[in-house]
Amino acid sequence: MSTTSLQKSARRPAGRWRTVDVVTTAVLGVAFGVVFWGWDQAYNVFSPAFNVFAPLAGLVAGVWLLPAVVAALVVRRPGAALLAEVVAATVEALLGNRWGGGVLISGVLQGLGVEIAVAVFLWRRWSLGVAVLGGVLAAALEVVAYEWSVYYADWGFDWKLVYLGFFALSGALVAGLGGWALVRALARAGALSAFAAGHEHRRRG
Repeated sequence: MSTTSLQKSARRPAGRWRTVDVVTTAVLGVAFGVVFWGWDQAYNVFSPAFNVFAPLAGLVAGVWLLPAVVAALVVRRPGAALLAEVVAATVEALLGNRWGGGVLISGVLQGLGVEIAVAVFLWRRWSLGVAVLGGVLAAALEVVAYEWSVYYADWGFDWKLVYLGFFALSGALVAGLGGWALVRALARAGALSAFAAGHEHRRRG
């Protein structure tokens, strides 16, 4: 792509979606929905280990925040994080999971958390720091607005806070750092040539 084209791409209004943006967001959502289903099966196996100290479950929850972070970093349009997370949650629900349709509520809250993070910077910054912030906010919104009252209503407030801390840490490392690294890997592989993340990788190279 020419320098002129790159400049035009950079000036494109953040809200203007292209067909490739919609398709890519949907594909990411479906792919992560299948990953969710696989992670659900793994969670069913190792979750009894959390009986020792239940809030530890938050440490493995960051996986469920990945599609929102990845879609935001790749597509860079308002609503991309929310759409990808909701599609992933829908696929997870259709394939079957231990939480039923409640994962759709989680999908909305988690997607909104990442949307808030990128909106703070007006959809103009796509750094590791923004990705980590998105993972943390997604975790916090999910836990405080939903899980505390639905899944863990019988816990004491101290356990709830510990769980929130573990979930936020997982959101920062697994979803934030992990999602950022995944996008970088996709860019290196040439899979993001239609997106700014791919252009930026070529310029750095």
